[in-house]
Amino acid sequence: MSEPLAAVVHTYLEYLRVERQLSAHTLSNYQRHLQAMMEWLQEKQVRDWSELNNSLVRQWAHTLRKHKETSPRTISTKMSALRSFADWLVIRGMLAANPARGIALPKLGRPLPKNLDVDQMHQLLNITDEQDPLAIRDRAIMELFYTCGMRLSELVGLDLQDIQLDSRQVRVIGKGNKERVLPIGRLALEWLEKWLHIRPAFTVEGEQALFLSSRKRRITARMVEIRLEQWGQKQTLNSHVHPHKLRHSFATHMLESSGDLRAVQELLGHANLATTQVYTHLDFQHLAAVYDQAHPRSKRKKLKPEEEE
Repeated sequence: MSEPLAAVVHTYLEYLRVERQLSAHTLSNYQRHLQAMMEWLQEKQVRDWSELNNSLVRQWAHTLRKHKETSPRTISTKMSALRSFADWLVIRGMLAANPARGIALPKLGRPLPKNLDVDQMHQLLNITDEQDPLAIRDRAIMELFYTCGMRLSELVGLDLQDIQLDSRQVRVIGKGNKERVLPIGRLALEWLEKWLHIRPAFTVEGEQALFLSSRKRRITARMVEIRLEQWGQKQTLNSHVHPHKLRHSFATHMLESSGDLRAVQELLGHANLATTQVYTHLDFQHLAAVYDQAHPRSKRKKLKPEEEE
């Protein structure tokens, strides 16, 4: 691999990590997408990012489209990563303009996030085996997901000091290193206390991670995904269970019960309300119903008795 290409990408990833404070998962995705681009450029005998031009970007996009197994969403993600990187190259003075701007991307549908309904959530969380320490840990994890709607990266990053049992609160560090404080529900608190009671058997001195693996280390995001999938099968759910589905279930059920989109936005840690609206797949009829009930100018006039049929 050409050192200049790789060296520049390394500097960019460090910028994303230090300045933008992106998660390890996001950094890994950027690295993978740009690595594929570098390998392709090497085949084209391109040795420096300053040689990147509109023609090369179009050829790269065409190469991605030729692979039938590459979905339109994946193509769009790879091109988006390149566009962001090229913006940075412009700022660094390595390119005069971003050659990835204006390249047509595949049209994407907007798949609605899926959630478990309330009965399915009860079925999933109906774990009563308190003889198995890992079952206690896993139920505490799932209860916390469902009670707070936190992201997977936020959950595995929790330390002991982030949990305030007395005030029933948890401090979460979200995207962009933004902090928010979330309430902990009664059942989640109950299972957290059970986990904290047996946690010393899983830890070594000085370890601050809230959730630990059987190897006495902070539990990984991948292990959480695996355990949730296993519990979904064990609890005989006809739906694949993963952390994001629990987050979405939290958002959906909160919104259905409260109708308070702004509150759900704050709990989820979304910067933009539009993100929450898409995430919770609100349909127009629901929004219209909330509007009709709440807005002074939209309330329907009450009919007089003689006007009623």
